[in-house]
Amino acid sequence: MDVNGVGWIAAIIIGGLAGWLAEIVMKSNTGIFMNIIMGIVGAVVLNAILRALSIEPFGVGWFAYLITGFIGACLLIFVGRLVRR
Repeated sequence: MDVNGVGWIAAIIIGGLAGWLAEIVMKSNTGIFMNIIMGIVGAVVLNAILRALSIEPFGVGWFAYLITGFIGACLLIFVGRLVRR
Protein backbone atom coordinates (compact mmCIF):
# COMPACT_ATOMS: atom_id res chain seq x y z
CA MET A 1 0.00 0.00 0.00
CA ASP A 2 2.70 2.56 0.86
CA VAL A 3 0.56 5.71 0.74
CA ASN A 4 2.53 8.71 2.05
CA GLY A 5 5.38 6.41 2.99
CA VAL A 6 3.23 4.45 5.45
CA GLY A 7 2.86 0.66 5.32
CA TRP A 8 -0.24 -1.49 5.85
CA ILE A 9 -0.04 -1.88 9.62
CA ALA A 10 0.71 1.79 10.20
CA ALA A 11 -2.09 2.76 7.78
CA ILE A 12 -4.58 0.75 9.84
CA ILE A 13 -3.43 2.26 13.14
CA ILE A 14 -3.12 5.83 11.87
CA GLY A 15 -6.32 5.51 9.81
CA GLY A 16 -8.19 4.39 12.91
CA LEU A 17 -6.85 7.35 14.85
CA ALA A 18 -7.71 9.77 12.03
CA GLY A 19 -11.22 8.31 11.72
CA TRP A 20 -11.72 8.50 15.49
CA LEU A 21 -10.66 12.16 15.56
CA ALA A 22 -12.98 12.91 12.64
CA GLU A 23 -15.79 11.10 14.46
CA ILE A 24 -15.30 13.35 17.48
CA VAL A 25 -15.02 16.60 15.51
CA MET A 26 -17.95 15.85 13.20
CA LYS A 27 -20.06 14.40 16.06
CA SER A 28 -20.66 11.18 14.20
CA ASN A 29 -21.41 7.86 15.85
CA THR A 30 -19.42 5.10 14.17
CA GLY A 31 -17.52 2.13 15.47
CA ILE A 32 -13.81 1.37 15.41
CA PHE A 33 -14.01 -0.63 12.17
CA MET A 34 -15.73 2.24 10.36
CA ASN A 35 -13.21 4.72 11.85
CA ILE A 36 -10.36 2.70 10.34
CA ILE A 37 -12.07 2.54 6.95
CA MET A 38 -12.92 6.26 7.00
CA GLY A 39 -9.34 7.20 7.91
CA ILE A 40 -7.75 5.07 5.22
CA VAL A 41 -10.27 5.83 2.47
CA GLY A 42 -10.30 9.50 3.48
CA ALA A 43 -6.52 9.72 3.08
CA VAL A 44 -6.64 8.06 -0.34
CA VAL A 45 -9.55 10.22 -1.53
CA LEU A 46 -7.99 13.48 -0.33
CA ASN A 47 -4.64 12.58 -1.91
CA ALA A 48 -6.45 11.93 -5.22
CA ILE A 49 -8.33 15.24 -4.96
CA LEU A 50 -5.13 17.16 -4.19
CA ARG A 51 -3.28 15.57 -7.11
CA ALA A 52 -6.19 16.25 -9.48
CA LEU A 53 -6.05 19.91 -8.47
CA SER A 54 -2.25 19.93 -8.94
CA ILE A 55 -1.70 20.65 -5.25
CA GLU A 56 1.19 19.01 -3.43
CA PRO A 57 0.18 16.47 -0.75
CA PHE A 58 0.82 17.41 2.87
CA GLY A 59 4.07 15.49 2.96
CA VAL A 60 5.34 12.01 3.70
CA GLY A 61 5.20 10.00 6.89
CA TRP A 62 2.79 9.14 9.63
CA PHE A 63 1.94 12.73 10.65
CA ALA A 64 1.10 13.72 7.06
CA TYR A 65 -1.01 10.55 6.75
CA LEU A 66 -2.82 11.43 9.99
CA ILE A 67 -3.63 14.95 8.78
CA THR A 68 -4.67 13.74 5.34
CA GLY A 69 -6.77 10.91 6.80
CA PHE A 70 -8.45 13.25 9.29
CA ILE A 71 -9.40 15.86 6.67
CA GLY A 72 -10.47 13.15 4.22
CA ALA A 73 -12.59 11.37 6.84
CA CYS A 74 -14.28 14.67 7.77
CA LEU A 75 -14.97 15.20 4.08
CA LEU A 76 -16.46 11.70 3.76
CA ILE A 77 -18.72 12.26 6.80
CA PHE A 78 -19.85 15.60 5.37
CA VAL A 79 -20.64 14.11 1.94
CA GLY A 80 -22.39 11.17 3.59
CA ARG A 81 -24.65 13.54 5.50
CA LEU A 82 -25.45 15.46 2.31
CA VAL A 83 -26.39 12.25 0.49
CA ARG A 84 -28.68 11.07 3.31
CA ARG A 85 -30.79 14.25 3.18
